[in-house]
Amino acid sequence: MNNVAYLSLGSNIGERHRFLEEAVKLVDSHLNVKVVNVSSIYETDPVGYEEQDLFLNIVIKVVTSLNAFDLLALCQEVELELGRKRIIRWGPRTIDLDILLYNQDNIESEKLYIPHPRMEERLFVLIPLLEIAPNLSLPNRSISLKEYIELLHDKEGVRVWKQQKNGEDVFGLFEN
Repeated sequence: MNNVAYLSLGSNIGERHRFLEEAVKLVDSHLNVKVVNVSSIYETDPVGYEEQDLFLNIVIKVVTSLNAFDLLALCQEVELELGRKRIIRWGPRTIDLDILLYNQDNIESEKLYIPHPRMEERLFVLIPLLEIAPNLSLPNRSISLKEYIELLHDKEGVRVWKQQKNGEDVFGLFEN
């Protein structure tokens, strides 16, 4: 498992915390994927379609032997298993999984864009990503994650909901 990927997960319907927990467990249960780090959980204001409930968001780091397209297929399978319905663009969802980064690859296809095309505009992605990968550089970018965050406004729209503790195992956030 020599590929490193970062995934963004979000939920704003029903038991948001449980949907995040189940999604992380399902990703980790795949034979060719291992979750190696999980950010704190952030409660965030909706972006795009704003007439909906608040989200819980995390970013996870995985190592995998899957290629980027097979990892995307796994993410979509997890969404389906957890009841994701695509009715309104950027609308309410039980769970959403997006591949933010896959190694330092740049991929542009009909099905997949890596790095995620809007990640640099979304504090709910950048803040948890910075938490678990403070020295990460984005492919073909000249500024750091911290600099992207400093450029964006509305930081109060992203609040820690449950803090990840240093040294805690990757599933520690989901224990009672």
